[in-house]
Amino acid sequence: MIAAPAGLEPSMELDPNKLTPQKELVRKFYKDMWDHADLTLIPDIFHADFTFRGSLGPVLVGHAQFADYVGWVTSSLDRYTSDILMLLEEGNRVSGKLRFHGIHRKPMFGRAPTGRHVWWFGAPIFTFRGGKVSDLWVLGDIHGLLGQLDSSATDTHEFAT
Repeated sequence: MIAAPAGLEPSMELDPNKLTPQKELVRKFYKDMWDHADLTLIPDIFHADFTFRGSLGPVLVGHAQFADYVGWVTSSLDRYTSDILMLLEEGNRVSGKLRFHGIHRKPMFGRAPTGRHVWWFGAPIFTFRGGKVSDLWVLGDIHGLLGQLDSSATDTHEFAT
């Protein structure tokens, strides 16, 4: 794992013993499954027919399609890490604010590898049924990521106050 970009919001301190069962499953999903690309955990977290809309755009159904997505992301970004910044729970849903990052080592979105540390933010909404996730919808800052992948990108923005 690599440290979050300097000057950005720190990750939450997550004690698995102090989390609700749903929040603990979300922690397990990001810190145990994603950060280690441990695909063996997928059946423990998700129903077999779960639906997934990822932070980088795809809409997928089931374990196999999701495992392929995890493989693509974690092979494209060396030392891929998920930083949990906030978790909120209401009923059978958990939402949050996350930062995803790693070293860009393989082509992504038609952009050649940059070798740079890149990151983007995501806002997931997990829906639970019977102790497992039945749906996961993640809104991701793809525009921010693409700006980092483009070698010609600048730090200037068209909108400024």
